[in-house]
Amino acid sequence: MTSISLLDSLNDADLITPPDVSASVLREALKNISLVVGPENVEVCSKETMKLDEDAHYYNLPKEHDMFYVLEKDVFLASAVIRPGSTEDVCAIVKLANKYLTPLWPVSMGRNLGYGGSAPRLRGSIVLDMGARMNKVLEVSDRDCTCLLEPGVSYFALYDYLQKNGFKHLWIDNPDLGGGSVVGNALDRGAGYTPYGEHFSMHCGMEVVLPNGEVMRTGMGALPGNNTWQTFQYGFGPYPDGIFTQSNYGIVTKMGFWLMPDPGGYQSYLFSFQNDTDLPAVVEAIRVLRIGMVIQNAPTIRSTLLDAAVLAQKSHYTDSKDVLTDVEINEIARKIGVGRWNIYGAMYGPKPMRDLQWEVLKNTFMQIPGASYMFPEPLKKGAQKTVLHMREETLKGIPNTYELGWLDWTCKPGSLLGFSPISPATGTDGNKQYQMVKKRFEEFGFDYLGTFVVGWRELHHIVCLTFDKSDPDSRRRAHRCIELLIDDTAAEGYGEYRTHLCFMDQIASVYNWNNGASLKFNEQLKDSLDPNGILAPGKSGVWPKRLRGRGFEIQRMQPYGMNNDGGALHSGSEDADVGKRIKDTTNTATLVGHALKTLGRDIESRCGDSVAATKVNHVGFLVSEPTRFA
Repeated sequence: MTSISLLDSLNDADLITPPDVSASVLREALKNISLVVGPENVEVCSKETMKLDEDAHYYNLPKEHDMFYVLEKDVFLASAVIRPGSTEDVCAIVKLANKYLTPLWPVSMGRNLGYGGSAPRLRGSIVLDMGARMNKVLEVSDRDCTCLLEPGVSYFALYDYLQKNGFKHLWIDNPDLGGGSVVGNALDRGAGYTPYGEHFSMHCGMEVVLPNGEVMRTGMGALPGNNTWQTFQYGFGPYPDGIFTQSNYGIVTKMGFWLMPDPGGYQSYLFSFQNDTDLPAVVEAIRVLRIGMVIQNAPTIRSTLLDAAVLAQKSHYTDSKDVLTDVEINEIARKIGVGRWNIYGAMYGPKPMRDLQWEVLKNTFMQIPGASYMFPEPLKKGAQKTVLHMREETLKGIPNTYELGWLDWTCKPGSLLGFSPISPATGTDGNKQYQMVKKRFEEFGFDYLGTFVVGWRELHHIVCLTFDKSDPDSRRRAHRCIELLIDDTAAEGYGEYRTHLCFMDQIASVYNWNNGASLKFNEQLKDSLDPNGILAPGKSGVWPKRLRGRGFEIQRMQPYGMNNDGGALHSGSEDADVGKRIKDTTNTATLVGHALKTLGRDIESRCGDSVAATKVNHVGFLVSEPTRFA
């Protein structure tokens, strides 16, 4: 990128102008924005000055384009990157954008790996790098276990702040990678793995700059002098917070969150299942435990190769360049000491409570033939951490970057394209999605790396397609594979909850019940709140009126020499076999139900005195030093 001080030396042809904006107008807009934020906080982008691939990595992300580009590198290229320092800066920038019709693309920190990074959906948009300077922990309440953050606070930064400022008894919840923005992840409706893992559900109050440059606060923040902005989510009247997630209706400059108090004890665990065909039984059993809250957090059902990829590249395990066979995957599972499916979870609370939880968990999952379990053991000096050791930290809210390892499964440096459909938490649906994705991946030459994150009543199927961005053929295959999977899953009633820039229009188009009523509603909101269409055009497939239907929407690719009929991927016999396996798990689910009914009585009779004697901290929560299950 180029300093704004050198703007006059750039030719008009070098500038990345957005639609309806001439080079001269863009120059004037950027010069006026630099008067707001300072010239040191404005950089101009061009095709020639994009960050080199060899210089880009997790801690040195390109802010002007997608680090893991699937189309050509400059397709989603910004015209400039701006670093505001305050809400007032953002207001002024938005007003200037309305004056010059320069579209803005706000990002919190831009570590949106697999979904487009910092890149704008509309080429030529100005990236607002909200987190570069607006990166403060504004408030932490010891009494209420809450915090108020700016967009640039990462999970690492929040954790460090709590540890260094007398709040060690407050836990955070982080996703797999700790370098991302707490605010940004919640706004994209991301998730973590403690009992506070539903990040948007755990937010409380926003400050938002609207597309006209005005500022509003949601919830109790709308009341002057309020004292409950971070403790009561709703306030009075319509609840607007949701429309600012995955949207282009406003720019969030502050956001409140609830923090989890030390639960009084913690123990992570791993259940492994040896057969690829065990997935339906595992899902059926885990659903009952999750809904019944025996499992308090969001556990994951991880595939063998996802675990293997965290530890090493594919070339470490095999010389094969082809899609791995079941025999090869079984051998890798044996080498790294996991199963074909692996549940990583944790128990929270004093030991007597965990003992009761463990009794139910063990009795349930060990009914599946070949199942095994383990707890993390202390590492010997020089020994490599297992995935269980890594998940032990994540499930306790200790941010890390271990999961970056699987980016390089295919090649080094590798690239990632995310695919994230939602399904009911049933064995039939989990297996149907798995078989559907695996079949398409094999068809296009990719190994299946995936995990099922078990939510309150649904499965987030997080699929990681790793590819070689330096190879145009690899990029085209990756693009076409996901494109077809979106239609495959939609045909079965499954929709994605999050996606890459390439697929926003396609996914918006399959959410088309009642002749696309949802998208029409979103477009009406857009046109009302942002009549000039300056804020994140095309985000989540929502285009402003002045750009809608002008060819900026991404159309489906032409067939790429692959099976693209979109037909059924399962035979009747396959479905019948799955049905038989589900029926075989009925006894497991029944036993789990009986265990749930007696759990409350057991807690009272077996650990009432122990719980009463447990130390209580000043906010009324049980506290103890973390202990290992014994």
